[in-house]
Amino acid sequence: MQHFNVADLIQRSRELLPGILVSLIVAAAATFLADHYAAPVMLFALMLGMAVNFLAVEGPCKAGIEFTSRTVLRIGIGLLGMRITLEQIAGLGWQISVLVLSLVVITILVSMLVARVMGFKGIFGMLTGGATAICGASAALALSAALPNHPQKEKATLFTVIVVSAFSTIAMIFYPMIANWLELSPSAAGVFLGATIHDVAQVVGAGYSMSTETGDIATVVKLMRVAMLLPVIVCAAMITRMQGADGTGARPPLLPFFAVGFIIMVCINSTGWVPVNIQTGVNDLSRWCLVTAISALGMKTQLKALASVGIKPILLMLGESIFLVVLVLLMMKWLF
Repeated sequence: MQHFNVADLIQRSRELLPGILVSLIVAAAATFLADHYAAPVMLFALMLGMAVNFLAVEGPCKAGIEFTSRTVLRIGIGLLGMRITLEQIAGLGWQISVLVLSLVVITILVSMLVARVMGFKGIFGMLTGGATAICGASAALALSAALPNHPQKEKATLFTVIVVSAFSTIAMIFYPMIANWLELSPSAAGVFLGATIHDVAQVVGAGYSMSTETGDIATVVKLMRVAMLLPVIVCAAMITRMQGADGTGARPPLLPFFAVGFIIMVCINSTGWVPVNIQTGVNDLSRWCLVTAISALGMKTQLKALASVGIKPILLMLGESIFLVVLVLLMMKWLF
């Protein structure tokens, strides 16, 4: 058993502090601009972060920016559960469950088929389709760990993470415009954003940039998609065993801790015993975590990295994203 080492903790804190402080400064600047110009704070955080993305490449801020974009993000999403109750989730109805299950299964199967038609392995289609349909980079990393070993697996995983993160950032900006153009109600817009945007952070950013109701519903729908990671990883593990691959290497958790934390917070909030001032404090902390994390995500966004890969894999993932949007809109029209 590894014992607690105060010196290591202090050293780790010193490594992370510059990046965390930079992310907080960008978040504070974004909050100031949003308050003064009545514009979405998440969008300001993203754009300001991208303006100083050189800080995330090398130097003392890199480790802290990485920590903020991952761990602080997940803490913020977990705390978001204090906004939502089980009654609200039940109020979404069976249609949302059917929508989420269908979009994940159909998107992954179509992606695997199209990948083979384009000359890729079907497993690459499962990797990109899973990232598109479930939860972006997190799904890509989790699926990669469960899929069979292959000489090109690491490169394919890195490519998928880069492209799905870039597409998710673009979706965070443009999908709310689509929702407005289609004149979707706040609840319908929440379903649309939660069901189509790849990464959890960008779903949160896009949803709450429109309204609190839209953000709450988008977050719940997105967390339902995250829960689909469990059966998909089980399927990937079955493929691995069928191909005789070994099981070496650490496995990621079947459900990310932020999803578990989110559910726990929802259950606590559903009791009705949480004082209003504590609810407000947790919600404010969650908001700061998310704005700070999206500032860090903006700093990490290196769109030029996409220039080093071929056009066919990008077209595959672009097609998957467009297919997902069309599928969700058709299913919303049919179910609702």
